Amino acid sequence: MNRLRKWFAGHKAVEIVEEGGVRLLQIGGNAIQSAMRLDAPDRIELDYVRAMMAFLLFRPRPRDVLMVGLGGGSMARFIHQRMPATRVTVAEIDPGIVTVARKFFHFPAEDERLEIVIGDGAEVVLERPASADVLVVDGFVNGKPADGLCTQSFYDGAFAALRSPGVMVANFMSDDKRIERHCERMEKSFGRRPTLLLAGEKDNLIAFAMRGGPPRVAWAELKARARAANALLGLPLEECFPSLRRRNPHTARFLAI
Repeated sequence: MNRLRKWFAGHKAVEIVEEGGVRLLQIGGNAIQSAMRLDAPDRIELDYVRAMMAFLLFRPRPRDVLMVGLGGGSMARFIHQRMPATRVTVAEIDPGIVTVARKFFHFPAEDERLEIVIGDGAEVVLERPASADVLVVDGFVNGKPADGLCTQSFYDGAFAALRSPGVMVANFMSDDKRIERHCERMEKSFGRRPTLLLAGEKDNLIAFAMRGGPPRVAWAELKARARAANALLGLPLEECFPSLRRRNPHTARFLAI
């Protein structure tokens, strides 16, 4: 293992590590926030990030994606590079993390389709009603979702930040004892239970909370969207289907969302 650099941003230890041809970002501990394969930097390396990209099963052609939490920027970079019809706005509380993403993880400069907002993500979401088709929430502190990103008021603001039909994608650790409480709050704000997906390595549980749209979607339509995402973006989203079936109400023909 090659440790490239370690320093402190505020009260958080930030470390860049390389192992097996993969560059890793660790913030405030040993948990991996971002990863980039050095010989394929445009690829999404972490399984939980690929699972979060399953929002394409529910909103396959978003115009605007609003993200909370940058990390190494792998998802934002991927969307910016591979989805030219989509604009990306990222809220990141620590400007030092933006510097890290650009220096070590090939994160691009801002342009007409990419905006970085330095500030508290919860506040940024509240300030942008009806601004996004997809809201990605992935802000962690010491290995847990930031408290401000799990409150009832935040989920109310998340609902308001989405245009209909829209989807919020939230990342949790699968062993988080508060997941049921988070889901109950999402249901109260969005008027329906979130759709859950366990990422491939089983460390992360991804919640998709829908604003508007039909209450169910046909498996045939999901398969068609997955094939399109694989052909256009190289994302094997059909791998998500077994977990979607295990964790959510469904019939042979439809998935409830």
